[in-house]
Amino acid sequence: MNLPDIEQVCHRLAGDLQEMIRNEGLEDPLLVGIRTGGVWVAERLQKALNGSSEVASLDISFYRDDFTRHGLHPKVQGSELPDTVEDRHIILIDDVIMSGRTIRAAMNELFDYGRPASIHLICLLDIGRRELPVQPDLCGARLTLEEGQLVKLSGPEPLELSLA
Repeated sequence: MNLPDIEQVCHRLAGDLQEMIRNEGLEDPLLVGIRTGGVWVAERLQKALNGSSEVASLDISFYRDDFTRHGLHPKVQGSELPDTVEDRHIILIDDVIMSGRTIRAAMNELFDYGRPASIHLICLLDIGRRELPVQPDLCGARLTLEEGQLVKLSGPEPLELSLA
């Protein structure tokens, strides 16, 4: 399988994001990257937006619904968010969307910081396999993988995709 060129995908996604912000009238959106890959993508998108949006990070380790099955991830880094997200437009960013459970956990954590005006979901890659009715507003590329196959983003510089 040929994986997409990550630089081209990021460039196209940044253009789509600029257009969405303009069309939706999102004033002062907060870019929130889900650790770790989502943060790398958020930082890349912020550069494309000329640094005009603040970047925050979210570590959803304590909000996962599989915590009892898999235990705590050994590298919990904590979230770095403003004291409140009350009435802010949130652009939630993840590297790969699959089941939708990571996004559910991220939204649960965000609401602990207040009630956002809106949440828009941006994902670099979509590999399907949904278990929850969660869909990205913008997606860089969609991949169809073999059963049991996953894709992994490594970085932060350079960003690289590999199959796992």
